[in-house]
Amino acid sequence: MASSPCSNSNFDSGLEIKTRSVEQTLIPLVSQITTLINHKDKPKKSERTLAAIHRVGQAVSVAVGRFVAVGEAIASENQELKDEMGQACFEARRAGDAIAQLTDVGSAMQPQTDGRVTVFSDRTGMVKAARLLLSSVTKVLVLADRIVIKQIITSRNKVLVTLDKLERVSTFQEFVQIFSQFGNEMVEFAHLTGDRQNDLKDEKKKARMAAARAVLEKCTMMLLTASKTCLRHPDCESARINKDAVFHRMRCALEQVIEIVTEARNCGENKVLPTSIYNSIKDFKCSVECLRENLHSSTPQIMAGQLETLVERTEDFTDSPYTSHEQRQAILSVCQLAHQDTQQLVHTWIEAQSVHAKEATDELEVAILKTCQTISDLRRELHKVAVGRASDLLKAHGEHLPLRALKAAGAEGNLEAVAEFSRTLTEQKEQLVETCRLLCHVSGTEPLEITCIHAEETFHVIGPQIISAAQTLALHPSSKIAKENLEVFCEAWDSQLCDMALLLKEINDVFEGRRGEKKPYLSLPRPGKHSANLKTPKAVKLDAEEQTSMAKLGLELRLLSSDVDSEVEKWEEQEHDIVRQSQSLASMAYNMYLFTRGEGLLKTTLDLFHQAEVLSEEGLQLCSSLRTFSSQLVDEEKSVVITEMEKLVALCQQLQMGAKTPVQGKTATFQKVDSSIQMTRNIMTVVLSLLPVSNKLNKKYKSERTSFSSLQDWGERQDASTPVKEEGSLSSKNANGFGVKSLEQHMAGLNLLESK
Repeated sequence: MASSPCSNSNFDSGLEIKTRSVEQTLIPLVSQITTLINHKDKPKKSERTLAAIHRVGQAVSVAVGRFVAVGEAIASENQELKDEMGQACFEARRAGDAIAQLTDVGSAMQPQTDGRVTVFSDRTGMVKAARLLLSSVTKVLVLADRIVIKQIITSRNKVLVTLDKLERVSTFQEFVQIFSQFGNEMVEFAHLTGDRQNDLKDEKKKARMAAARAVLEKCTMMLLTASKTCLRHPDCESARINKDAVFHRMRCALEQVIEIVTEARNCGENKVLPTSIYNSIKDFKCSVECLRENLHSSTPQIMAGQLETLVERTEDFTDSPYTSHEQRQAILSVCQLAHQDTQQLVHTWIEAQSVHAKEATDELEVAILKTCQTISDLRRELHKVAVGRASDLLKAHGEHLPLRALKAAGAEGNLEAVAEFSRTLTEQKEQLVETCRLLCHVSGTEPLEITCIHAEETFHVIGPQIISAAQTLALHPSSKIAKENLEVFCEAWDSQLCDMALLLKEINDVFEGRRGEKKPYLSLPRPGKHSANLKTPKAVKLDAEEQTSMAKLGLELRLLSSDVDSEVEKWEEQEHDIVRQSQSLASMAYNMYLFTRGEGLLKTTLDLFHQAEVLSEEGLQLCSSLRTFSSQLVDEEKSVVITEMEKLVALCQQLQMGAKTPVQGKTATFQKVDSSIQMTRNIMTVVLSLLPVSNKLNKKYKSERTSFSSLQDWGERQDASTPVKEEGSLSSKNANGFGVKSLEQHMAGLNLLESK
């Protein structure tokens, strides 16, 4: 028998696939090759079978030929990859030709008597050719992916060079020129990193990339106003400190992006993430539960060490001055019980080993269940403390009293008052930083841990920056630029509070098992998924009299829902976050209207209160989208959106707190229903006022927006010098760019510097 065309090859790329685009490109090829290898080897083949095999084989060969042509073009343009890419393309072409030869099976009327090697006579050769093809194609894709990484590094380097120039400028004219270039380079970097973030398979890396890009988004505008302030007041030390902090943070974020895309080891990541209590609990429970299958899977010493590590990390909760005495005692009591249960488990475990039991005895099973339950109780207690602390802080800081006081004191030139309110803000900052650390312990997933760490770092950095900006304004109370600069940093603080509220929701969703579910407002709460304060009250329905009294309010809600739906239909971009979230709110409000009529999905008051809570969360997400949207607006337009958005935040927080407050008795329950629907009506009224304004402004700036399309194939990926333009909103979390489009509007106002 003739030898296989690939019989002597042992080519293996040995490369890990790290991006979705590489993975998705390989799927059709794997499917076709699997079809060829797994065909049924019947003695008699029909014409249809032979034709299908021949057709698939030829299709693979042609596709590989085109693919290799793109790879060779990439190699010719990138000399550093020429040899590796050339070898991979050669192997891919050879494998494609081999598959074409092996699938040239003739017809059923012309039996193979010429001794030709085919897929039927040499299945082993077919398998080898398939392996060679997949490994070589994978290597071509991974090598091409290095070009994308190279583009990101090159873009970062350009940004760094321009950043250095910006830091050293001494005249306003020079600043305007260089900042314009910087803005364009940041847009390019934003979209390259956005594509990369969306393409990453590792959720942990995606979270780190999102955090770094969020820093760059917020710092871009801070850099603009901080630099303007320094130029206007060159001898002001606080202005220089403020500006230096922004430049330093931007450089750190740029470096983090490169560490992610090049997979450089980040010592900070390795130090922080393993310390979370959630991971310690997971490891300890795993060791305990493994005893069911293998009594020798661990040792008493290892298990005791895991428990000690876990208990030691609860000191972040018990040692905190903000933890109440009752909370501290509850945590310590559960820790003590965990020690007792573990000691009993070890005793029972040793007894089972002494009688040479091959599996867990009944006594050991009971000890395992009891220990795991105690550890779950500890996790629940810690979660309650962390989430309760965060909720209280968000509620207390919702009015932004220290920020308002700092703005007023700065505008009055009152340095003593600025110092006093700076101490208040510093105390709030410390509380928020510690709360983020506690949330990190109970976050439940590594991506959420990373988000908690990002929030902690953000509060830690922005707090002092607000203070330095306020000090600058107090020294120059008539400076409009200093006032604008303080406003930008205060907005960043407020934005991080909104992000923290969303983070809190995600942590709760993970804890309650709702992770990955679809939008909850389209379905009723499931058994066991209610929040704790909704379990105790009895679920009741409105009687006829109550429905009658609710009729007018319900009708107003229906009309508002209809009006909101009409407004969102006027948007050209139906996938815009503002549109989607407004539609969600309208849908939930309509469900609440149906409830007042005794109809629809919401059957009981508990269903209504749960719906109100979810609606408030969706409203807060809309506020976050509006804040991102407002970053591209000029001052007057931005003020209109921000003013209405702040009303919406306050209303959503009120609705959320009201929905979570337990009540007893028919009268109190009815009053809570009435309050929830009235608050929802007020929320929908604000949303209705925001939609036409936002739509008008979105249309106005739509023509000025530019973004790079995601790269559809590896050939297009290399044409970086002529990026394709597409339209779309920019978000640090789910889009390709961040808030740098507003730079043009701010640049237009730079010529007013001398008059300020």
